[in-house]
Amino acid sequence: MSKQAAGRVQSKAAKQPSSASKQTGFDRRAQSAGDRNEQRAQGSGQGSAKGKGKGKR
Repeated sequence: MSKQAAGRVQSKAAKQPSSASKQTGFDRRAQSAGDRNEQRAQGSGQGSAKGKGKGKR
């Protein structure tokens, strides 16, 4: 997940506190994933975290 996508999730959850994203803590997990993916992309020199997590591991 990109940081931009995580930001959209957090923004929506903040506007709708009764949403499943907010109540389950998905907004916080999304931000954590965005941060983690960005760090991995910077560490590998690839630049963007788009498309990470798809395909073989």
